[in-house]
Amino acid sequence: MFDLTGKVALVTGAAQGIGRGIAAALAAQRATVVLADVQQEAAEAAAAAIGGGAWAAPVDVTDRAQVFACVERVRARHGRIDILVNNAGWDKVAPFLESDEADWDRVIRINLYGPLYFLKAVLPLMVAQGGGRVVNIASDAGRVGSSGEAVYSATKGGLIALSKTLAREMARYRITVNAVCPGPADTPLFAAVRAENPGLGDALVRAIPLRRLARPEDVAAAVAYLASDEAAYVTGQTLSVSGGLTMV
Repeated sequence: MFDLTGKVALVTGAAQGIGRGIAAALAAQRATVVLADVQQEAAEAAAAAIGGGAWAAPVDVTDRAQVFACVERVRARHGRIDILVNNAGWDKVAPFLESDEADWDRVIRINLYGPLYFLKAVLPLMVAQGGGRVVNIASDAGRVGSSGEAVYSATKGGLIALSKTLAREMARYRITVNAVCPGPADTPLFAAVRAENPGLGDALVRAIPLRRLARPEDVAAAVAYLASDEAAYVTGQTLSVSGGLTMV
């Protein structure tokens, strides 16, 4: 068990799925958690269910002004941000040659610009307060590729590279930056993908050595560790949580 008492954690895309699981795990370790999500009602419901002082902050991660306003709201209320989890993400599965360029833009803005905006807004606060923890939720698609997810894989690979570079730049300020890469997970986003691709879920389960999809709590446990003092000497790392689907 990790003790996050007194820590303030900001989790993006926290209204459902992996993000909600991460928010619940950090709250269970006694952090005060802010659930930042464009789905305001769902985020408020999740915060109420999680309890422990958790609250919802509506934000569109693709809108720089909204991101900076969200971060300022958290700073004004708590005076600090100790943990940033960039979890918000989106994908639309299609072979690259059949993909829609409008979808490229949405994938890039949510998966890459969203974390960039939050990092630009939060890291100066962490520098000023003398430390912090950043965990970026990437994907094994960004490590080994994934058919039908070319642009998504590109953004997640970019997020991994960004994490490593910032880990080098931020180390002098006692800020650690790591990436967690879930494999296929049982989430609303994956359910939507699965609905358009019958049989995909069963095929993936057969390919995973542990014979099941990841659950939000599987990913949340890895994040809770990296956000804790026990991981104070861990930075610039990429942790796969995939049930053994990838082993490189």
